[in-house]
Amino acid sequence: MTDSHNRTIDYLRLSVTDRCNLRCIYCMPEKGVQWVPHGDILRFEEIVHLVRLFSDLGIRRVRLTGGEPLVREGILDLTAALCALPDINEIYLTTNGVRFAPMANQFRQAGVQGVNFSLDTLRPDTFRRITRTDQFAAARAGIDKALEAGFPSVKVNCVLMRGVNDGEAAALAALAKDAPLEVRFIEMMPIGCGKGYAPVPMETVYAALVKAFGEPHAFTAPLGSGPAVYVSFPAFQGHVGFISAVTHEFCTRCNRVRLTAEGYLKLCLHDPAGVDLRAPLRAGMDDAALTALLRRAIEQKPAHHHFTSRPAGKAGEARTMNAIGG
Repeated sequence: MTDSHNRTIDYLRLSVTDRCNLRCIYCMPEKGVQWVPHGDILRFEEIVHLVRLFSDLGIRRVRLTGGEPLVREGILDLTAALCALPDINEIYLTTNGVRFAPMANQFRQAGVQGVNFSLDTLRPDTFRRITRTDQFAAARAGIDKALEAGFPSVKVNCVLMRGVNDGEAAALAALAKDAPLEVRFIEMMPIGCGKGYAPVPMETVYAALVKAFGEPHAFTAPLGSGPAVYVSFPAFQGHVGFISAVTHEFCTRCNRVRLTAEGYLKLCLHDPAGVDLRAPLRAGMDDAALTALLRRAIEQKPAHHHFTSRPAGKAGEARTMNAIGG
């Protein structure tokens, strides 16, 4: 379906939990946050029910997110059920990788086409500083296991922060030199704890990579369904992507909506606009009425985010990234 700005909406980012086994400094406070009560989290049968209705409206791609999706018990069963839906063409997973390696082959057998790993550093001490944990080895092993398991798409998402890991751009990009995967640099977005860190502009990252690897080949056609702009450096097996949500707004090409773990349909990453789906679903609203509710909401998807400015009187996003689903 299309929204009121004539954008085709065919991609759902589905958060299955707000919980996480890391405490990344740009995602949540050191002492953590108050978790959503278990009873308020969508049950698996509710998730499958809603995704089926989304597919009736044209959603064809679903990405499972969190929090950290792999901390939810039974995640493999949910994944298999979603992969079995006839009109969902692609299922992807975003994870920090810590729990991924032992589950990799099962996700592949279930039908997951691709995995995105969140990894901001290749230094164990910096990993400890960013995530407040000592689980670098497990996170790094997850990427290797995904390649070994043969997922068609393996991506590594990196957020650079000034004075923390901004000197690692070349080392992180080199992952795509040594293996057929995509490394994507994502600008820090001013959401939740991320407001406390200055974004590293993608022009700065690009210049560092050109200095390290030479002039790249740019792709005129998009790779995948997301907003990244990709290049390929000489002798690289994979690609390097740049997602510049703050300095180069790409909202006119946005094709996605988000469903939070508690069943709130979120229409824009940086806008609280949306609609609660859990309450009408649990109240017994029939599928025709639920589908109409979805359609009306998606038609009202905001034209763009307000990272750099917000209209007077318009509330900003109060959720932390773990509660939004990324």
